[in-house]
Amino acid sequence: MHDLAGESVLIAAGGRSILLQLADPQIGHGVADHSNFAARPLDRLNGTLSYVYAIACGTPAEAAHATARVNRAHQPVQSDGTGGGPAYSAYTPQLQLWVAATLYDSAIMMYELIYGVLDEARADAIYLEYAALGTALQVPPGLWPATRADFAVYWQARLGELATDAATRSVARQLLHSPTGPLWLRLGMPFARFLTIGLLPASVRDLFDLPWTPNAERRFRRTLRVIRAVYPALPQRMRHWPKNHYLRSLRASMAAVS
Repeated sequence: MHDLAGESVLIAAGGRSILLQLADPQIGHGVADHSNFAARPLDRLNGTLSYVYAIACGTPAEAAHATARVNRAHQPVQSDGTGGGPAYSAYTPQLQLWVAATLYDSAIMMYELIYGVLDEARADAIYLEYAALGTALQVPPGLWPATRADFAVYWQARLGELATDAATRSVARQLLHSPTGPLWLRLGMPFARFLTIGLLPASVRDLFDLPWTPNAERRFRRTLRVIRAVYPALPQRMRHWPKNHYLRSLRASMAAVS
């Protein structure tokens, strides 16, 4: 898991993970009520990457620090539903399971699109290791599907339960069309939006009213071929730079409070 999770190309599937999370009504309303993609478009992605790298690639102390930080951020994310939306709590194990599942599925999808299908033994080992993304928080170990086959059944069932409304579609638009953030983000947003939409299941594209045409699919496939030709040839220090950056930032945060 350490080597796979450290590959920066997996970040290309980050938007896919977030949209899949938003398509769960409870998570979507939690984000809509307690996040601000319009003003701070990178907050959720940065927080997620810091946590994933700490759990997958960090020391036990770094993982514990990142987990505590996520738990603090989750504390106010709850609602009893009296405002008209669904009741939710960021501490709900089933919701945290879905978040971890989207991270796992998106990472494996992106990795295999670039490097090819994993062999069975490695795929099984990585799958069991990815359970830590949820079990480090409030997901009981027994809640993570026991095998990859069990996960596939769970995944298909959950896709059928997803739904959006005006509030969650608005958050998705803010994510995909952010007018704020650093210049590099705004310049790269059209390409990131294109990749995100292309990586989504067709049913989830429909939930968010995201257009996709046969011509877009052809351009998407050509783009993947270019990435497959270029990315694996890059030096590892370049491919793993984001992981090293986020772990350095995490260590600086730990030093500041020690």
